[in-house]
Amino acid sequence: MLDMGFFDDIANVARQCSKDRQTLLFSATYPESIAKLSQQFLRSPREIKFTETHSNAKIKQRFYHVEDHERPHAVGLLLDHYRPVSTIAFCNTKNQCRDLLDVLRAQGFEALTLHGELEQRERDQVLVQFANRSCSVLVATDVAARGLDIAQLEAVINVDVTPDPEVHVHRIGRTGRAGEEGWALSLASMDEMGRVGAIEEVQKAEVEWHPLKELTSAQPGHLKPPMATLQILGGRKDKIRPATCSAR
Repeated sequence: MLDMGFFDDIANVARQCSKDRQTLLFSATYPESIAKLSQQFLRSPREIKFTETHSNAKIKQRFYHVEDHERPHAVGLLLDHYRPVSTIAFCNTKNQCRDLLDVLRAQGFEALTLHGELEQRERDQVLVQFANRSCSVLVATDVAARGLDIAQLEAVINVDVTPDPEVHVHRIGRTGRAGEEGWALSLASMDEMGRVGAIEEVQKAEVEWHPLKELTSAQPGHLKPPMATLQILGGRKDKIRPATCSAR
């Protein structure tokens, strides 16, 4: 949150707290910039680091070379080939999110988008539908790369390669959680090979490349979400209350 523009809000909350307090900071990565910002909130902190990284057995990464104009079509190919029940497709900008959302919906996929311009109420509604598995694809900017915990998220698609390799770690870390397995699928053009190299340096391993032509539809028809979310706009004034039903 410190790295995503919430510093002033966090500082305001900290000023309201007792000076005699315990403050804990958690992060999947801890770059120098965040370390400097955190010094304003932490006093003589003890630092605990875990050396474990995501196991290749839990998160299986594959990279596909594409031309820029092929990206939206390639996302559809990945979805039809791997058939994940739920997927987050990460784009670098909100405009790219909107464009991809239009393409996926035109292809018949149940997709929603999540980016910084949405109101909090809209974000909550999107996340409820996605978490309930009534939406197959969540097209998102990196606002969803950190702190978002969706149970049994089967795949992450990097529609664009992020310029920050640590953000890549956060993105793919949305899947393969709590002992589950997941796919991390990335599309990269020739112009993004420098970014791919930076990811290899951070991961201390070469990425695995696959050709787009190997992608085939595993089943006829596009993915359909297994659930549907119903929203009831009403409450006590409308004589609507939670109730329990007893079996007879």
